[in-house]
Amino acid sequence: MSEAVSRRSAMRLLAAAGTALGAGACAPGVPPGAGARTAPPAAPAAAEAKGAARIDALLERLTLDEKTALLHGAPDPDSLGQAGYVPGVPRLGIPALRLADGPAGVRVARPATALPAPVLLASAFDPALAREYGRVIGREGRALGQDVLLSPMVNLIRTPYAGRNFETFAEDPRLTADLVGEMIRGIQDEGLIATVKHFALNNQEHGRDTVDVIAAEQTLHETELRGFEAAVAAGAGAVMGAYNKVNGVHACESKALLEEVLRGSWGFDGWVMSDWDATHSTVASIGAGLDMEMPGGTHFGGPLREAVRGGSVPEGAVDLAVHRILTTMDRFGLLTAPPAARPRRDAAAGARTARKVATAGAVLLRNEHGTLPLTGAAARSIAVIGPTGQVPFVSGGGSAHVLPDGAAAPLTAIRRRAGNGSTVPYALGEDLYGRPLPAKLLTPAADLEERAVDPGRVWSHEGEFRLAADDEWTLLVHYTGKRPVVRLDGEELFPVRQGVAEYFAGGLLGSAPDGMSVRRTTLALTAGAHRLAVTAEGGDKGQRFRLRHTTGAIRAADLAEAVKTAKSARSVVLFAYEDATEGRDRTSLALPGGQERLIEAVAAANPRTTVVLNTSSSTTMPWLSRTGAVLQMYYPGQEGAGATADLLFGDADPGGRLTQTFPADEQATPVGGDPLRYPGVGGRQEYSEGVHVGHRWYDAQGVTPLFPFGHGLSYTTWQYEKLTVRPERAGLRVEFTVRNTGRRKGTEVAQVYVGPSAELELDQPVRALAGYRRLALAPGEAERVTLDISERALSSWDPERHAWVLGSGRRQVFVGRSSRELPLRSKAVVASR
Repeated sequence: MSEAVSRRSAMRLLAAAGTALGAGACAPGVPPGAGARTAPPAAPAAAEAKGAARIDALLERLTLDEKTALLHGAPDPDSLGQAGYVPGVPRLGIPALRLADGPAGVRVARPATALPAPVLLASAFDPALAREYGRVIGREGRALGQDVLLSPMVNLIRTPYAGRNFETFAEDPRLTADLVGEMIRGIQDEGLIATVKHFALNNQEHGRDTVDVIAAEQTLHETELRGFEAAVAAGAGAVMGAYNKVNGVHACESKALLEEVLRGSWGFDGWVMSDWDATHSTVASIGAGLDMEMPGGTHFGGPLREAVRGGSVPEGAVDLAVHRILTTMDRFGLLTAPPAARPRRDAAAGARTARKVATAGAVLLRNEHGTLPLTGAAARSIAVIGPTGQVPFVSGGGSAHVLPDGAAAPLTAIRRRAGNGSTVPYALGEDLYGRPLPAKLLTPAADLEERAVDPGRVWSHEGEFRLAADDEWTLLVHYTGKRPVVRLDGEELFPVRQGVAEYFAGGLLGSAPDGMSVRRTTLALTAGAHRLAVTAEGGDKGQRFRLRHTTGAIRAADLAEAVKTAKSARSVVLFAYEDATEGRDRTSLALPGGQERLIEAVAAANPRTTVVLNTSSSTTMPWLSRTGAVLQMYYPGQEGAGATADLLFGDADPGGRLTQTFPADEQATPVGGDPLRYPGVGGRQEYSEGVHVGHRWYDAQGVTPLFPFGHGLSYTTWQYEKLTVRPERAGLRVEFTVRNTGRRKGTEVAQVYVGPSAELELDQPVRALAGYRRLALAPGEAERVTLDISERALSSWDPERHAWVLGSGRRQVFVGRSSRELPLRSKAVVASR
């Protein structure tokens, strides 16, 4: 047996043991979320002692310079395009570490499997699938030369505006905890170190570097911290500290978080790294328990060595941080000589999992008059409309963006599935990348469509054009090198932005289909003359660029063509998008651009219109009642086209359920109309909603959402019956029957919620998710479901005792299809211990 195989096998056994210790809250093989802590996978005692002795011996031989070099990032002399690098100590056999982004696949300079966004994975309500997802990333990370994965992200979806909602799982703490635990086990099954992030309360991009998040102790433990606790229970090797402050202290120098909670209460024994440039001090940070500064050594390089020599930091603190890092590396076999062989990428297996996840997590939000699945004449005459019907929307922007092996267009997949004899016309609907500027538009004339600038050369042109009437223009620059400078009437149109906003421009809009980088700006232009000046530098390698535009006339023509195409077909599949990215929050929950107008016009022309949403989070839908169906696909990864076609034609039942509430309007959200909750006032933000996060807030306030948490339709029908609830130790055993009453095989997600305890004088949700089970049943088939509701699921955090306390007494239990569709109800007495 090879060393690589033996190491992975041992880690799988250890992780499986951790799962077995914690099972019982949802279903066989499902982890308990953030229940009573199970120890991280550990080596047998003899091997552990031997490893500890080896680490101690290494520490004795390391110089102070070598120790501090292990505590911060540095430039990689042989970069693989990953996010971070920590040099090793070759003379002692300590290898370098390469750290890659990877919430939806491994982000390096080479192709990797582009998996669906984690929010789509979470919508499957399937912890076993989360583990499979993690294993794909774990294997590929190792195969692509990486040692540490900067994933998963476990921050809750607190506000629908947050730019990274697609990178995380859910608004619900329980579901999030279940999924992150299994994803980490999957990643680390394959020998890759998982890094759970961002610890803690990094629930928005707006002001993320500076905002001070104020949250009460009960709020912290019952909402945001549950996922991190589950990650520790699953044996996560590393934790990433957040940018923001928590209760007045930067997260990366918060002793309350890093020492008291993470290590003290939960027993975390891996290492803590900062988010990129989230370290703000030397003495305070290492004293609070931060072990590694990324991506450089601003605070943990020279300043840390000087602090040790000057006596403000004891060398023992440096030794402790190095010990944590080396111990984790040793646990994963990275200190073994010779190093374990890396596996080969299995691109085909990755693609199969990507399609499986995209299909399993898709949520059918609406389906009127049998619009879906497409059958008969409706399946042979289909108009496909929308830019993301032709350009596959694979992943969101920022650190989640992956270079895929390839990705088919949904239009191609639909035409293939519709087959010979069908007609599947296409209309753009909205132009994302612009039309060429007419060469004769400018005086003097200039062709700005395909310009090449040789290395070391500069190309420039200045001209004038005239508009006969006022108009709204969008100007776009596509380029391969240094961004050309474009000025209109003396104003620069595409200035370089500060920070991550410059580099994270979106997964769809940031680059053209041919790979060129894209920037755009929309302007209201007045009638008359305008001066346009363009300057482009070739740089060391030369570059190509083009300048494009859209106008009011172009938009009107695209809309008219879409309506004409819709009228010509029996059914319509309209693809709509919203492009989110790290580095910025959304400014509206509405679809961007002219998409609302497009949907309304197309649906008016053909009521059998299905809208496929490639969006990051919840979306307002003033156009909803005009449509036949709405299918939520989020960012579906490289196999999204095939998965979408499978669902549209009924080859698969849409088994996904919403992991976040969709509000009826922008004010009807847990943070709507309260700037202190979001985005904060004067750099301060308060989580004054307390434990009522997500669907809990809608229940507490009696607000009706557009679509509730847990919602999702099927192509068949379901009946719930015969509920029984009885006490089981300090928990409850819930049994009920789910029956497929329709004519098709289908997938259902049965959900169990519990009400508050009258015996606890603590704030409690009206209903809290306590368990769930994903089922696949044939027509007429029924299954008796048994779910054990754990003591943790029935407990609240008492800030006076600083502990979980059981909510004993009579508790109400609800069972059904979503947080608002709960046909079965019963009561049972929870016995106090």
